[in-house]
Amino acid sequence: MTQTIAPRVRTLVLLLLAAACALLAGAGPASAHAALTGSDPQQGAVVDKAPAQVSLTFSETVSLDDDSLRVLDPKGQRVDDSRPAGTGGTTYAVKLHAGLPDGTYTVAYQVVSADSHPVSGAYTFSIGAPSQTSVSVDGQEAGGGIVGLLYGIGRYVSYAGFVILAGGAAFVLACWPRGSGVRPLQRLVVSGWLALTAATLLLLLLRGSYTGSGKVGDIFDLSLLGQVLQTKSGASLVSRLLLLAAAALFIAVLFGAYDKREDEERKDLTFGLAAGGTVVAAGLAATWALSEHASVGLQAGLAMPVDVVHLLAVAAWLGGLTTLIVALYRAPAGTPVPASAVRRFSRIAFGSVVALVATGVYQSWRQLGSWSAFTDTRYGQLLLVKIALVAVMVGTAYLSRRWTAQLAGTADVVAPRREKEGEKAKEQVSVAGGRKEAKGSAASKGSGGSQRAAQLARQRAAMDTARKKRLRDADPHRLGLRRSVLAEAGIAVVLLAVTTVLTQTEPGRTEQEAQAAGRSTASSSTATSGAVTLDMPFDTGSANGKGVVRVELDPARVGDNDLHLYVEDTDGRAFDIPEVKIAFTLEAKDLGPLPVVPEHITTGHWSASGVQLPMAGDWEVAVTVRTSDIDQVTISKNAQIG
Repeated sequence: MTQTIAPRVRTLVLLLLAAACALLAGAGPASAHAALTGSDPQQGAVVDKAPAQVSLTFSETVSLDDDSLRVLDPKGQRVDDSRPAGTGGTTYAVKLHAGLPDGTYTVAYQVVSADSHPVSGAYTFSIGAPSQTSVSVDGQEAGGGIVGLLYGIGRYVSYAGFVILAGGAAFVLACWPRGSGVRPLQRLVVSGWLALTAATLLLLLLRGSYTGSGKVGDIFDLSLLGQVLQTKSGASLVSRLLLLAAAALFIAVLFGAYDKREDEERKDLTFGLAAGGTVVAAGLAATWALSEHASVGLQAGLAMPVDVVHLLAVAAWLGGLTTLIVALYRAPAGTPVPASAVRRFSRIAFGSVVALVATGVYQSWRQLGSWSAFTDTRYGQLLLVKIALVAVMVGTAYLSRRWTAQLAGTADVVAPRREKEGEKAKEQVSVAGGRKEAKGSAASKGSGGSQRAAQLARQRAAMDTARKKRLRDADPHRLGLRRSVLAEAGIAVVLLAVTTVLTQTEPGRTEQEAQAAGRSTASSSTATSGAVTLDMPFDTGSANGKGVVRVELDPARVGDNDLHLYVEDTDGRAFDIPEVKIAFTLEAKDLGPLPVVPEHITTGHWSASGVQLPMAGDWEVAVTVRTSDIDQVTISKNAQIG
C-alpha cells in the first residue's frame, strides 16, 4: 500500500513544481508600477512653435538620471540639455534647445518607480507639421532580457531563502528544540541562509543594469554599483546583508551551544534566541516592505508594518512546513519528530493563517481599490489564484491536523510495544553476535579480535537503526501525516511562486488609475470620439447659388484627421462648384485660421487627409463656397475637437 501511494504523492509534488516554474517563466519583465498619466506636449500633438521644455507626469514619484528623459529630433539627435528635474509633485521636465526646426520629435523615458521597478516608454509630437520620418526608439524594455530574467530568479530565491531560514529556525526553537541536533534540519536552515545571502548579492550586482541599460556587461560596472548604493533599493539590499551577518551568529548558537546545554540552561537561552531571532527576522522582512509595494501609495505608514507581519506569517507557516516535512522524511530513526512538535507547529500554523488572512484582506483592499480589479487587472487575477491556493493549503492542513491528533492518540500505545520489540531484537542480535564471537575467538587474537568486535558493533548498530526506521515507517498515522504534509509543501511552492510574481506586477489600483487618467487625457487631447458631421446651408445670391455643404471630420481628434466635404443642391442632388475651401480657428487659444484646400474626388465630393488639429477645444469650421467668378460666401459652424 505504501509503495503504491508514495509515487502518486511524488508525482503531485513534481506537477506542482512544474506549475511553479511555468508561473515564473511566464512572469516576464516586471510591470511598470508608475504609469505615465500626462505629458506636455501631449502625445501626437502638433504645436505651432517649439516648446521650451518637455514635461511628463507619472502616477507616483520616480527616480531619474541624465538619460531618463531624452528628446530626439527627426534625425535621431538629442535636443535636450540632459538634466531632467522634478517640477513639483510627480511631474518631471527636461529643457529643449532653442530654435528647433519643424518636424516630428520623439520623447523617450526610462525611470525607476518609487517601489523599485523600472518604467520605460516613448511617444512623439510635432512642431509646425509632422515630418515624413521620425526616430524609432529600439530600446530593450525596462526590466527585460537576460538581466531581467536573472533578477526575477534572484527575487524568487531570496523569498524562498528567507522563508526557509526564518521558518526553519522558528520551528526548531518553538516546536522541536531537540531538532537543533538533527543534521538534516541544520543543513536546511543553513541552506536557506546561503540562498538568501547569494540572491541578495546577485540582486545588488544586477540592480544597476536592471534599471538601466539591461546589458550583461554592466553587471560589474562599479560606477553603476555606486549609484545603486545611493538608492532606496540599494540601501535595503545592503541592510539585508548586514542583518544576514547577525542571522549567521543566531544559527551558530542555535545549532551549536544550544544543543549542548542542559535543560535548565537551554530554557534561559531559548528566551534570548527567541527575542533576537524575532528582531532579525522582522528586520529582514522590513527590507522588502521599505522598498517595494508597501512603501508607496495609500497609507504607506500603516502598510509597511502590516507587510512585515504578512511576510513573517508566511515564513512561519511555509518555512515551518518545509522543516516539518524534512523532519518526517530525513530525521534519524533514533530521533523521530514527536507528535508534540507537530501539535505545536499546528497551532503556530493556525495563528499564521489568521495573520495572513487579516493582513491579506488589508493589502488586497489597498492594492486593488475595487471589486472589478479582481477580474479586470492582472494583479487581481493573480491574487485570485493566490487565494485559491491558500484555501487548498488550509484544507490540506486540516487533514494534517487530523493525522496529528491520531498520531498523538496512538503514541502511548505504540511506544511500549516498540520497546518490547526493540528489547527482543537486541537479545537476538546479542545471541547471534555471541555465537559468532565464540566461533571466531579461537582464530582471532590481539588486534584481530578488536577489529572483529568493532565490526560486530557496527553490524548491531546498523540492524538497530534499520529496525527503528522500519517500526517508525510502519506507523499508518505517521505515514498519513507525511503524505498530507508533502502535498501541502508542494502547494506551498506554487503559492510562493505566485506571491513572487505578484510583487513584480502592477497593483490593480495603480493600473486602473492609470487607465482612468489615460481615458481622461484621451477625452481632452487625443480622444477618438468618432466623425463630426456639420451641415451648413449656403446662398451666394446667384442662380443655382443655393445648397448645403456637409463637412465630415474623422475622427475629430487632436492630430491627424480625414476630411470629407459634400455639396448638394436644395433637392439633395450632388453638384460641382468652381471652388470650395475650409479653415479651422480656435479663438480661445488665438490659433488659426488653419487653411485646408481639399481635392476634388467626384461630383459634389472633395476630401483631404492628414488634417492636423494641434489642440483640443471648440473649433470654428469656416467653409468658403464659390459658385461663379464673382459669387461666393463663407459660412461657419463650431465643432468640438477632442
